Amino acid sequence: MISTKGRYALRVMIDLAEHKDQERIPLKDIAERQQISKKYLEIIVRDLVSSGMISGASGKNGGYKLTRDPDDYSVGEIIETMEGSLSPVACLACQENDCPRAEDCQTLPMWSEYDAMTKDFFYSKKLSSLIK
Repeated sequence: MISTKGRYALRVMIDLAEHKDQERIPLKDIAERQQISKKYLEIIVRDLVSSGMISGASGKNGGYKLTRDPDDYSVGEIIETMEGSLSPVACLACQENDCPRAEDCQTLPMWSEYDAMTKDFFYSKKLSSLIK
């Protein structure tokens, strides 16, 4: 399940993409438009800045902006930045499946197929496709 934090991060990114022609967007403006607590958004944008997805500046004319073009962000990238792996089971969450039962696991093919469908879906969606 995608948490509130992941969903709100996506809304922040959409808001920044819709206003990408402005220099920097103050967090209070995003909070008002998205009807999300500014306090909660501070936590979310901190993680987005740390990941390099957005940049922030404080002071006069401070605020946030995307670091790339909206077409260069996938929804999957944004969600995984906030949520961690989208994989349905722990053994698929990392690059190498080091589960000792992987060769004999009767359910692994099903989980792998579901994992691939989920990633294909979210990574095929671009931030730019969500802009009004």
